Amino acid sequence: MADSITIFFEAWGMSDHDARISAIQSAVDAKALYTDPRTEAPLSGPDAIAEYVGMFAKSAPGAVAEVADASERDGVTRATILFKMSDGMQQTGQYFVERGDDGLITRMVGFVGTGLPS
Repeated sequence: MADSITIFFEAWGMSDHDARISAIQSAVDAKALYTDPRTEAPLSGPDAIAEYVGMFAKSAPGAVAEVADASERDGVTRATILFKMSDGMQQTGQYFVERGDDGLITRMVGFVGTGLPS
């Protein structure tokens, strides 16, 4: 069974709106906070987060987001994500994720790249 972080990023590549929302709702706590470099302010809750992820799915049809690596320390997971576009282009992002006792994502903060010089 896939964990909540994997399920969340698999949703980024889902073209089916209902499937994408269902996946995100199954991975994200009702009060979860999400932010990344493209959000103006933290997004709150699975519906707002699913709407944001839906913009990616619409603007980059055929693209997928894959968990390339993940490590955990003191209740925080650092996940490196590969955003693979349908034209072969690829971007890397790094996310820091907190989860509740039930395994659902409660807070996620994303950054472009991995912090290493390019």
